[in-house]
Formats: sequence, structure tokens, C-alpha cells
Amino acid sequence: MTFKTTIIASILLIFSSIAPILAQNEPTLDLDSVDISLLTCSPHEEIYSLYGHSALRYHDLRTGEDVVFNWGLFNFKAPHFVARFVFGLTDYELGTTPLPFFCNYYRKWGSSVTEQKLNLTSEEKKAVIQALNDNLQPDNRIYRYNFFYDNCSTRPRDIILKSISGKIEYQEREAFFPTYREMVHECVRNHPWAKFGNDILLGVKADQPTNREQQEFLPHNLMYDFDHAQIYKDGEYRPLIAERDMLVPPGVQVIEDDFPLSPMVTFLILLAVSLCVLVMEWRRHKTYKYWDALLMLVQGLAGCVLFAMLFSEHPTTSTNLQILLLNPLPLLFIPAILKRKNTRWWTILLVMIILFIIGRIFQVYAEGMIILALCLLIRYWSHYKNA
Repeated sequence: MTFKTTIIASILLIFSSIAPILAQNEPTLDLDSVDISLLTCSPHEEIYSLYGHSALRYHDLRTGEDVVFNWGLFNFKAPHFVARFVFGLTDYELGTTPLPFFCNYYRKWGSSVTEQKLNLTSEEKKAVIQALNDNLQPDNRIYRYNFFYDNCSTRPRDIILKSISGKIEYQEREAFFPTYREMVHECVRNHPWAKFGNDILLGVKADQPTNREQQEFLPHNLMYDFDHAQIYKDGEYRPLIAERDMLVPPGVQVIEDDFPLSPMVTFLILLAVSLCVLVMEWRRHKTYKYWDALLMLVQGLAGCVLFAMLFSEHPTTSTNLQILLLNPLPLLFIPAILKRKNTRWWTILLVMIILFIIGRIFQVYAEGMIILALCLLIRYWSHYKNA
């Protein structure tokens, strides 16, 4: 949903030059032969597709025109792309792609493509087409992407809902209001390091319960809601979805192994090393300054990332209580630690650890962060004993 490889994105951008599908001077065109559908692509194991993808299909049975409107295009070669993505300044683009090319791409990865034909009147179809034409204009096709609030799933949804004449009524879900973090966890459940990376960057706002509309940032949630939605107008109901088809059946996906050690195992190894260092210090009646400096370096560099995220336009990263433990402050005290000078760092570290543990009440931390806090607490205790 969120990323495309450079080569694929470049090819899709070539197809995005297709002209608007309905000219402005043809308002009386009969649209009975036109189908407009929501396409939902299942995830595949590449990191950029763990959340799935949504798009709109325009199919004119009379002329044979069959194109997909895809809001998931971007230019990976744009200057400072990674930095702009981190700070929520990434621009994505709407493009059009022939349906066979679109389906073949997901077939190659073993992903399914599900089509939900919308049950629209001619007037509603015209409204959708007009919105698509407007979105394709050079001044409108580029938009500021936001993973949770404005993405390839919310864009087609909003066009459809704004074009419908009537009220959309949804089937009530079970009384479950997952947080953004819980939904992301479900998508990356087989990729522990992707889960860890997300949890490091996501803050307090990612742990708030979400409503049905917010949950539709994930394509499979939008597909489910549309399947169970009806349009109410003038005392009559009609289903939002007229027909559902499987354009591409699920295929065989190649699952590549992640890093052999999970985040939890990695932090447990760090804890074991910390305990070994503590025992050696106790036997030799000395502290190992280089071990302290290494931990402080890792802590400070990770803290620089979280500090930078405070200025990101991603709303869910701006208030991240893990910064109480991971922040740039340790970098300032490394020289004093290496020179074995008296320093207030250890008192500051204890305060940071206490505040960090209290913050766990309000935010879910990344896996292993509590163990990291324990490792740092061991270092405080070691210096306190030898003070």
C-alpha cells in the first residue's frame, strides 16, 4: 500500500499519462456500460506491501477501456526522499495503469486482487468520473501522503462516498476498537523487526482506540465495510456493492527469512552481556568505561532519531514517551565517562529510567525496551556501588 520499488514506480508513472476518461463536454453520455469498482490487493511479503493496497477500476464495456486509478505512486529518486518520508513530507501521486499490467504485478508476488463492483446510478458514476478527472489534473494528482490519515485506501473511499446520493449505512461491527498500533501489529506479525521499528517510532496517539472510519486506512478493512454497507435514499435501501469478483486468486508467496535474532532475543543477549560485565566489575573492583560509553552511544544515536520525529508531520509520532529513555542527552556525557570524571549523568539516568517506566502506563513500548532500561539500571547500580 505504501511503497513501490523504483523500477515499478517508474513504469507505472509512464502509464499515468493516460488522458481523463470522460470529457467535460459529454455530460449526457450513457454510463450503463461503465463499471466502477474498488480493487483490494492482499499483502505480500515485501516490506513495502505488508499492509495491502487499494485502487479504483474504470471499465467501459462498450469501448473496452479498462484502467486502474492508483494513488500509490511516488518518485523514490526525489531529493531527500527518506528524510522527507520520516518527517511526513512525502508526496504521492495518482496515476492510471491498464488493468492487465496492474493485475500481473500482484500476480507475480502471489497477492490476490479482489474487485467490488459499486452499485451506482448513472449520476453517481458521473460524479465519480468527474472526481477522477479532477484528481488527474497536474495541480491535483500529487498529494501529501500520510500513512494513517491520507493514503491509497482513504483516497478512493472519499471519492466514492462524496459521489453517492444518499446515506451510507454500515453493518455494526463487534465491540472491538483496535488502536493503530494493534492494527499495524497484525499486519507485520511475521516480521518482528518491522514491528519493532514501527513501535519505536509510534507514540501515544497510536494507542488510542479507533473508530470504523479510521480503521479504513487498511485496505482489507475498507473492503469489509463496503461489503456490509447499504445506501439509503427515499425510504429504500440498495447494497453499495453489486458484485464481488476475484480478478487474481491468491498465489504462492516466497517468504524470506528475517534477521535470525528477534528483537527480544537481541535485548536478552544485551542483558546477559550486561550481567557478565557486572560480575567482572565486581571481581576486579573496577568499572568498564568503554561498555558504558558504548551503551550511551547507542542510546544517544537512537535518541537523535526520536528527537527528530518530534518535528515530523506524522501526528502519531510527535508524542513518543520512549524519548524519556532514548534521547540525545547521553552523547553529551560520553567524554566525561571516558575520562572518569565526576558527572551528574548517573543521577540523570536514574530519573530518566523512572520516568520511562511511569510512561509505560500511557504508551505501549517497542519489544525489549524494558530490558534496555534494566541494562541501563544495572549500569547505574554498578557506578553507585563503586562511588
